[in-house]
Amino acid sequence: MNSMTNSSSTSNTPSDTNSTTLRVAASLKKRNRRENRFRWAGRIAVAIGFLLVFVLIADITVKALPAFHQHWVKLEISYDQNWLSIDNASQQALSNANYRKALKKSVYQSFPEVKGRRDKRKLFKLFSSNAEFTIKDYLIDNPNAFSQTRNVWVRLDDDVDSYLKDHSVAGKPASRVDAKQALWIQKMQQEGLIEKRFNSSFFTNGDSREPELAGVKGAFMGTILTMLVTLAISFPLGVAAALYLEEFAPRNRWTDIIEVNINNLAAVPSIIFGLLGLAVIINLFGLPRSAPIVGGIVLSLMTLPTIIIASRASIKAVPPSIREAAMGIGASKMQTTFSHVLPMAMPGIMTGTIIGLAQALGETAPLLMIGMVAFIVDIPTSVSDPATVLPVQIFLWADSPERAFLAKTSAAILVLLAFLLVMNVSAAFIRKKFEK
Repeated sequence: MNSMTNSSSTSNTPSDTNSTTLRVAASLKKRNRRENRFRWAGRIAVAIGFLLVFVLIADITVKALPAFHQHWVKLEISYDQNWLSIDNASQQALSNANYRKALKKSVYQSFPEVKGRRDKRKLFKLFSSNAEFTIKDYLIDNPNAFSQTRNVWVRLDDDVDSYLKDHSVAGKPASRVDAKQALWIQKMQQEGLIEKRFNSSFFTNGDSREPELAGVKGAFMGTILTMLVTLAISFPLGVAAALYLEEFAPRNRWTDIIEVNINNLAAVPSIIFGLLGLAVIINLFGLPRSAPIVGGIVLSLMTLPTIIIASRASIKAVPPSIREAAMGIGASKMQTTFSHVLPMAMPGIMTGTIIGLAQALGETAPLLMIGMVAFIVDIPTSVSDPATVLPVQIFLWADSPERAFLAKTSAAILVLLAFLLVMNVSAAFIRKKFEK
């Protein structure tokens, strides 16, 4: 009887084993299919993300290209002493000469067919408001041109510049160029007087009401000064706070309250920090409005929670064995922290710092509250000079009605992205050096 039972159980074993193997194989195939679907979904999501970023950058670049070149026109300028209203070529006389009159007379002389006052005004509007200063600079640099006629290159007006960028062959009227102006532009083109040049003034000029003269240097320098103040304040304070909370502070209710408040500060809207800066830093302490030092202080307050949280996580990730080994050979708590823990945590601290600074670099709302939205023409040279920053400059240009500012806005965005890229690459290099 027992032998029969054993034989029957033995005979059932291979079929049961085969059935279990088939079920396991089917389950594995099902799981593999799920994994493959999930893997492909992830790949598609990454590809879509890269595609959207590429489309965004490509769209901004295409719109920004017109800002990197500009049209100039060669005018025959007569530096007649009667038109200039001076009788000698001294430096003082040349500085006070009537260049606007000389420019008008020279332009009208080049277009003798233009007779009426209205047509003359239309003709003169083809040239940039900076043209008179261009011919002034030429005469001051070349005093021997006094009472002579010289060919001087001057900028065209932004409407004419946009018109030429849209129309390879001028002659047809447009929204801001009427039929007569189109014909005058065509005449200058046919005579070879108009030339397209690289717009170097975009990188060397400050802001301007005239689109053909506006540049990003003022906002760029303001951004650098503001970021330097932000880094100088937020980095040492953030790292010091993280070290204290993680290595030295006792674990009690007060440290728990501090940690909760730090985490909550990271979620506070940025405009609240702008209101704090306006109420305390400017009104209470009397620091100047629209200055990089005020902007840097406000942005450092906003950046501190991010740096503290990232630094604490990096310090906490250092293995306890490092601390134990250092203290085991007689190192003090301070020596262990600054000679072993901090160097090992520095790569993560640098990552948190660059994330905080990148967030601060793109902020606009807190800077609007402290007056950095002001129209600033001069290039700032110190942290107390009036200045603006690239995000605010982009905001101002995007709100301008002139069409030429659209290309300037896109070009300023590219400059901001390039600045962010350089900052990230520098941080990666420094982080790599600390890792070694």
